[in-house]
Amino acid sequence: MTRVLVLGLLDVQPMSGYDIQQMLRISDAERWGGVLIGSIYHALKKMEKEGLVAVESIEQTGHRQKAIYKITVTGREHLAQLVENTLENSSVSYPSTVYSGLSFIEKIPREKALAALNNQLVALKKEYDALESGYRLKNIAMHQNIPPMTKLIFDNMYAIVNQQRSFVENAIKLLEAQEINK
Repeated sequence: MTRVLVLGLLDVQPMSGYDIQQMLRISDAERWGGVLIGSIYHALKKMEKEGLVAVESIEQTGHRQKAIYKITVTGREHLAQLVENTLENSSVSYPSTVYSGLSFIEKIPREKALAALNNQLVALKKEYDALESGYRLKNIAMHQNIPPMTKLIFDNMYAIVNQQRSFVENAIKLLEAQEINK
């Protein structure tokens, strides 16, 4: 995923590693893309060795120099292949840890299970709030001109979090109903 995002950003315009990190931070790529922001410099160096990116210029900023990278023709071809691969790969992922826990929920006291599930709801609320904050920041950064595909992506992320929240709420209701029926 790191390669797609870095090459995609460099295809828009040449940037320094720091600028790429800032763009990914604003986009909250660690949350939705699984990209470690700190890995960008390593990825750039590796892609430079592979001929996917090249240093366009070196800028002086105070006492430091920063390399401005650009995507190469080979990098554009590689980006196109990566984008195609990401679109073909299954995007379905299941909340397997929650499923595993619910499969054996009777192994812990009801109160602990309910507390854990309520903690899950709190975490999902924080996730939703973080998405909203990320959307607001992106909207500001893009001068209230978010592309339709980006809006679609955010709408889908909201729906996923809401679906998971509904699932956990239903698990809590079921657990509470089972106790009443005993």
